[in-house]
Amino acid sequence: MKTTLILGATTNPSRYAYLAAERLTAGGHQIIPVGIKHGNVLGYEILHGKPDVPEVDTVTLYVGPRHQPEYYDWLLRVAPQRIIFNPGTENAELMRLAHDQGIEVVRGCTLVMLASGSY
Repeated sequence: MKTTLILGATTNPSRYAYLAAERLTAGGHQIIPVGIKHGNVLGYEILHGKPDVPEVDTVTLYVGPRHQPEYYDWLLRVAPQRIIFNPGTENAELMRLAHDQGIEVVRGCTLVMLASGSY
């Protein structure tokens, strides 16, 4: 399976980012959790800031638009195949920047995509 970077990762099991990590790993996907929280998500350490990461297929966003600008350059350097803008994370500016770099832009819900087999 391909690697998914979860931007906005958390240790809180009631948050959608945590549920996505849970369902991704249950489906055999490798995850890279990145966020401001300290701790582990399902055995994966939450990385902070803008870490160097191995090849990433998908970024799934759980950071709202107002906190995304600080990650623009880093996300474009990570150069995923696609970025999933989960509900509440839609951001026309980042969508345009990603599209201009040849990154697929998906408005959707990672949890629904996983449940429906369209991930």
